[in-house]
Amino acid sequence: MRVNGEPTRPLRSKDGRVFVIDQRQLPHRLQVMPLDDMAAVRQAIAEMWVRGAPLIGATAAYGMALQAARDATDNGLQAAARMLESARPTAVNLAWAVRRVLKITLAQPVPRRAAAAWAEAEAIAEEDVAVNAAIGSHGLPIIEAIARSRPGPVRVLTHCNAGWLATVDWGTATAPLYQAHAAGIPLQVWVDETRPRNQGASLTAWELGHEGVPHTVIADNAGGHLMQRGQVDLVIVGCDRVTARGDACNKIGTYLKALAARDNGVPFYVAMPTSTLDLSLSDGVKEVPIEERPAREVTHITGRTQGGQMMEVQLTPKGSAAANPAFDVTPARLVTGFITEQGVVAADEAALRALKAPSG
Repeated sequence: MRVNGEPTRPLRSKDGRVFVIDQRQLPHRLQVMPLDDMAAVRQAIAEMWVRGAPLIGATAAYGMALQAARDATDNGLQAAARMLESARPTAVNLAWAVRRVLKITLAQPVPRRAAAAWAEAEAIAEEDVAVNAAIGSHGLPIIEAIARSRPGPVRVLTHCNAGWLATVDWGTATAPLYQAHAAGIPLQVWVDETRPRNQGASLTAWELGHEGVPHTVIADNAGGHLMQRGQVDLVIVGCDRVTARGDACNKIGTYLKALAARDNGVPFYVAMPTSTLDLSLSDGVKEVPIEERPAREVTHITGRTQGGQMMEVQLTPKGSAAANPAFDVTPARLVTGFITEQGVVAADEAALRALKAPSG
């Protein structure tokens, strides 16, 4: 996608090096950071320089490639895989990508492992671009049908950031929006701020603005009200893990949007690359590990002053405890359907198991 009219990706490689956009600095500062070894990649994932399940996976794949360039022994690669997988527990793409690179690399003689790991990381990144473009193509008819049914813009609500900043390009939930906008379909996107890290307000709004997509940032608690007033035609969200029966784990607050959508008859779609499907789990509420992030993300907030300086301020009384579960689980019964690179499928086990498994 574009930033100031220039094609941009949040992750790129050049001459054996890896570079990422430090998303902690957005929307106020665009800063590209080099990641020179596996430890730096793990830090970038754990501290959310990069975030979003597909991007985490692709970045971790490059972390394995960087490790193979320094230590391609079995022990070195397996230790790196364990370190990377421990960076964040919820998004299934992380382990999927790490294990895919590890499997390919260990199958080669040691002198060829660095090249094999790098090639596999590059393949994972480019496949992600194609997957997300296909999600956009399969989601576009949903938006087109709404546009034909009524005058005015199609009003879409999205939560967190499932845009190109969460992937290698296009995004998942935003891919149908970008394709609809390119096709000339009028849109109005309601952007949940998504506390506590404000990925909607800081990231989704930033990328929609650079693409010229009309949007409005709303407080997280406003979505249900807008649905009651008939001001939301469609909800599209991303996901970090989907179980075999169709329970969808996504950024905290998604479950509440799904409940409001069901109560008001608003279609609720989840954009899901098949690499995010975890057929080893069934009951998402009981089985998906939910990451508990630092309390400081709730008690403090960072913004830009009138003078242009970045500043962190405290929101809560000194001494007040804070809990920070990063994700929740939306049961399959609340999901209208999954928009995948293979088409739109029902939120049930038979449909999900019928999907072709991703490479690796």
